[in-house]
Amino acid sequence: MLVYLVMFPQLFPTNVVPQWADILLGVFFPRILILIYIYQNLGYDNVWFVAHLIVAVLAYFGGSRETARRRRRRRET
Repeated sequence: MLVYLVMFPQLFPTNVVPQWADILLGVFFPRILILIYIYQNLGYDNVWFVAHLIVAVLAYFGGSRETARRRRRRRET
C-alpha cells in the first residue's frame, strides 16, 4: 500500500479519506477501508458492499463453523 502511495499515487483509489487514515486503516483495519472505498465509489446498495460487510461481521465475531471447530480441537489436544 505504501508503495502505491509513494510511487503510483494515480493508481490509488479516489476517496475523501485523509492519507494518514488510509495508511492506518490499511494496516490495522483493511476491511473497513475496503468498505469505505466501495461505499464512496459504488454506494451501499451494491452486492460488493454487502458481501464485504457480511465477511467483516463474520470475522469480527469469530469466523465460521469451521473456525469454531478448529478452536475446539486445539483446546482438546
